Amino acid sequence: MDRFDRIYGLHRIFRSARHPVSRKTLEEKLECSRATVNRAIEDLRDFLSAPLRYDRLRNGYYYDEKDGERPYELPGLWFNASELHALLATQKLLAGVGPGLLDGFLAPLRKRIEHILASERLSRSDVTQRVRILSMGSRTMPPDSFTSVASALMQRRRLAIVYHGRQRDTVTERTVSPQRLVHYRDNWYLDAWCHTRRGLRSFSLDRIQKARDTGDTAADLDDQRLDRHFSDAYGIFSGIPGNTAVLLFSPERARWVAEERWHRDQQARFREDGSYELRVPYDDPRELVLDILKYGPDVEVTSPASLRAEVHARLAAALARYEGD
Repeated sequence: MDRFDRIYGLHRIFRSARHPVSRKTLEEKLECSRATVNRAIEDLRDFLSAPLRYDRLRNGYYYDEKDGERPYELPGLWFNASELHALLATQKLLAGVGPGLLDGFLAPLRKRIEHILASERLSRSDVTQRVRILSMGSRTMPPDSFTSVASALMQRRRLAIVYHGRQRDTVTERTVSPQRLVHYRDNWYLDAWCHTRRGLRSFSLDRIQKARDTGDTAADLDDQRLDRHFSDAYGIFSGIPGNTAVLLFSPERARWVAEERWHRDQQARFREDGSYELRVPYDDPRELVLDILKYGPDVEVTSPASLRAEVHARLAAALARYEGD
């Protein structure tokens, strides 16, 4: 009997008991030692907030529930949101890994996850049917590209890559020193020092057509420099933010946007009319413009003028497609 089984067993005993239950009785019913019963009692009372009390006169434990109150029940799931997401994401990733070099190492991990779910009184099929993790906008990536990039990153090797950039629709050859792999909005990116362009760049892995180890040792950049370059600006686009977007959301949309985090250094306030003003630092406006456009008439760019003009042009171009209707 594992920890979870003991807690469930303890709960069933107290739920059905008409009188306080002694520790000795608990040891016998659970078939475990005094120390183990003590730990189960502490878990039930302190971790799961059960109304468990000890009656000295009758030398036993009982649920202290008031008349008319809803009876105490154990939670059906003991994971918080981040733990559940991590567990299911890991399970999903492991399910997609076919037989290979790591199979002997991954098999025990798969079994461990199934054991965790079983201990929560859940089967794997129950979880996958009741909880969904949706991926939006993920792009197909050649598996060889990921393997080559990840290997060079961990072994600190330079890469010669053939890269097809979306913005200019051009193919270039680069020599890069990998610094970090980034998983962002369901896609993978490589932050690297580009020796060809002599600067830090971010490469979408699905656009790397070829990647070859040059045999040279990769250049290492310190974390602070990488954070300043890649984390200060808005979204995936790097650079030191030289602008601040001021966005005004309608009162109807404000209830949602106020609970969102667009940037770690954002500033926001509610106006008297219920609208919501959000200030976001940015460098490259491309991703920011797309996020603004998805709110349609519920947001207005009040500054800077260049960003306002770009959003206006995009909206006008979109409207022009419907003018013949």
